Amino acid sequence: MDEIIAEFQSESKTLIGQLLEILEGIEDGTYPYKRLEEYGQLIDRIMGTAKSLAVVSEELKEPFEAIGTYGELCKVVSYRASQIVGNDSLCAIVVGLLLDATEMLSEMVDKLSVQLNVKGFMSSTFLDRVRWVSSQFGSDLRGTLQSGLPQNEIDNLLKALGV
Repeated sequence: MDEIIAEFQSESKTLIGQLLEILEGIEDGTYPYKRLEEYGQLIDRIMGTAKSLAVVSEELKEPFEAIGTYGELCKVVSYRASQIVGNDSLCAIVVGLLLDATEMLSEMVDKLSVQLNVKGFMSSTFLDRVRWVSSQFGSDLRGTLQSGLPQNEIDNLLKALGV
């Protein structure tokens, strides 16, 4: 099990570094909307791996599921935001939110263990920001690359995380 955790942590940290580079590039004004979609594609890899490991690891099922769901939350926010072209203020808010979220994900990955409490990483201020950003997205925005998701998808993911 230690080997699986170490491999997941190593791969995730590499991807988290790339996620932070994307977000920092957006702050510099580099193709923000397309880059938010790239962010979603990269975090999807962490999400998918965590959810797959939850299926095969009874001991770490809950922590891997929580990290997977948290990654999915970040993915949905980034995909929805990637479709709001021309609202630089909202884009800047989303980028700030995702920077905080990515740093929290990094801490979760670092502290991966049976006792991982994902809720403990999310302050009430962070949750309020997620809910506010979610309220700014129209119901016509998709939460994935393939198809649309209901507007309440973000709320459902927060519930799955126990908040």
